[in-house]
Amino acid sequence: MKSIAVFCGSSDGVSTIYREHAIALGKALAEQEISLVYGGASVGLMGTVADAVLHAGGHVIGVLPHFLQNREIAHHSLSELIIVDSMHERKSKMAEIADGFIALPGGPGTMEEYFEIFTWAQLGLHEKPCGLLNINHYYDPLISLFDRMAEEQFMQEKYRAMVLTDTTPQGILRQFTNYTPPAVKTYITSKRT
Repeated sequence: MKSIAVFCGSSDGVSTIYREHAIALGKALAEQEISLVYGGASVGLMGTVADAVLHAGGHVIGVLPHFLQNREIAHHSLSELIIVDSMHERKSKMAEIADGFIALPGGPGTMEEYFEIFTWAQLGLHEKPCGLLNINHYYDPLISLFDRMAEEQFMQEKYRAMVLTDTTPQGILRQFTNYTPPAVKTYITSKRT
């Protein structure tokens, strides 16, 4: 794995534990010589994880729509900052250059990014692992919702197994190393006459 995209909040959250784990993830990526691909901001958990990778001697690629350069305060110390025209182009570019995806805690934007990339995996548009770094039990309700989706048969079990979760950066990165994507989703079950 050469690069991992991290989706996360442009704020720090209420507890210092979120920043601590963002720093730990950044250090782990740098130690394993995995480039960070992220949203390009200098604020919140986004800036924290980027700074941690950089301080540990790692490589960071930011992808930021031009209209957010001032709102999210573009990070100007990155290895590379790619400016794009739209949020759609941002996600597409991140998906193109990343070999896997991790969601740290964040708000609706983080969820939207994670769900889109996860859905693309279900549809076979990529075969890259998607993980939730479940810091401070932040993602417990979402993990329960995925369980409910599978129980109610709105999600096949093989896709439920794609929801990789761990409470530590090392744990989620180990799962990424051992990840095998399931077969592509299809609705064809038998030939109709």
